[in-house]
Amino acid sequence: MRYPCRPWLHLMGIAPFNPSYALHSFHDLENRMQWSDVLAEPTLRDLPFKIELNQWGMIEMSPASTWHGSRQTKVIQYLTRKLANGEILTEPAIQTIIGVRVPDVGWRSALAQQTHGYLSPLPLAPEICVEVLSSSNTDAEMSAKRGAYFAAGAQEVWLVADDSAITVYTRDGLRPASTIVGEAPVL
Repeated sequence: MRYPCRPWLHLMGIAPFNPSYALHSFHDLENRMQWSDVLAEPTLRDLPFKIELNQWGMIEMSPASTWHGSRQTKVIQYLTRKLANGEILTEPAIQTIIGVRVPDVGWRSALAQQTHGYLSPLPLAPEICVEVLSSSNTDAEMSAKRGAYFAAGAQEVWLVADDSAITVYTRDGLRPASTIVGEAPVL
């Protein structure tokens, strides 16, 4: 493993802080945490968080909530009814220009599934990436994620608000409906 001292563990209360961690440069590509490190690290298993890696290889965690999971389920049910061909993914890891990002739900065509299988992280974003918004999400954060998903190949990004309203974006901006589904998505 590239991180023999595992500097992120002190942030989670798993290990004491070690000042030598500060010596690691965020620009040091050799020592930057990779998604394979996250998958292999036993202390990161079974956490009640969604884990992502930012562009500097640092872990970002979002706490799980029942409401959030309920909206994910409703999106999955909607996509199941509307898109027979393809595959729905919950929390697919995607390699993006801002690190490994994990949308709440993704839908990809059968061709994309055949081409990339179950690589983790996926080198190509699902055609639809869905983010269920939390109160902690900022407009700037969501704008950066949308740009990252589009740069990774997504055709649409859906944002699900507190009231379950869905906003659809394409590379060209805000849209009144999904071109993939053929209507404005409603949960």
